[in-house]
Amino acid sequence: MTRTRPRRRWRYWMVALCCLVAGEAALAHPHGWIDLRMRLAVDDRGRLTELEQTWRLDPFYSLVLLEELGQAEEGLEAGLDRLGLEIRDNLAPQGYFTEMALEGDAVAFGEVEEYTVLERDGRVEFRFRLPLAEPLPLAGSRLRYRVFDPTYYLEVVHEAEDDAPAADALVMSGELDCESRILAPSPDPERVAEAARLDATDEAEPGLGRHFAETGEVTCR
Repeated sequence: MTRTRPRRRWRYWMVALCCLVAGEAALAHPHGWIDLRMRLAVDDRGRLTELEQTWRLDPFYSLVLLEELGQAEEGLEAGLDRLGLEIRDNLAPQGYFTEMALEGDAVAFGEVEEYTVLERDGRVEFRFRLPLAEPLPLAGSRLRYRVFDPTYYLEVVHEAEDDAPAADALVMSGELDCESRILAPSPDPERVAEAARLDATDEAEPGLGRHFAETGEVTCR
């Protein structure tokens, strides 16, 4: 897998810009991040059937959630189960933060039925399977996807190690001959400034997060 530009976290850019604009680093968007792992599930006919996603919430947000859930009477495990249901239900109206296109045509998704939330290495991890509305043949096609919070309150970035994509940041099942890469975003400076002007009490216009999202790309022969 390749990444077209050196890995960077846009939240640091936002903080720097916000310091210049407002003089208060804490005001910058985004307010947290998610590390993403994506697995494209392909059946024995070479058709994409679902996206298996793993989201790791950032350490600070994870700590807050785990402390809160750990103090509940129901216990941590039951609390994590309830959290998973809440996350799934909140994401459903927003398309699970996922957009995908095959040769430029939008791909429709079904409803998430399989999901789980767990604690791993001190971080909250949300795993779910996002089925396609119908299986799509991949041979001879280029597939692109983005996973992002439309309001850019949370930044979503693929897992990385030493400024390069982690081995499991984007993987595929099946026997297709495909190449994958992760494309870094290149937002317009006006969009960067727009995000920097937002503080914790502001609600970004829906769609802002799209301009800061990495793009996963898979090209199959």
